Amino acid sequence: MEEKNSLPYFFLGLGVGLAVGLLFAPKSGEETRALIRGRAEEGRDLLRRKTEELRGSAGDFLERGRDAVSRQREQVVAAVEAGRQAYRETRGGEAAEGEAV
Repeated sequence: MEEKNSLPYFFLGLGVGLAVGLLFAPKSGEETRALIRGRAEEGRDLLRRKTEELRGSAGDFLERGRDAVSRQREQVVAAVEAGRQAYRETRGGEAAEGEAV
C-alpha cells in the first residue's frame, strides 16, 4: 500500500528536479568560454594596474630611502667633524698649557 502512495511523490520529485535542472542549467560552451575569456582579461588588466601602482610606490619608497640615507650621512659627517674640531681644540689647549709651564 505504501508503494501506491509513494509513486505520485516520486513523479512529483522527478518533475520538480527536472524543472530546477532546466532553470539552473549551465551556459552553452561558447558562452562559458566567452565568460572565462572575459574574466581572464579582467584579471590581466587588474594585474597590470596593480603592477604599475607597485612600481610607482616602490620608486617613491626608494627615493625616500635615498633621502633618509643622505640625511643620515650628512649628520654622521657633521658629528665626526664636530668631534675632530673638539679634539683639536682640546689638544690645542693642552699644548698651549704645556708651553706655558
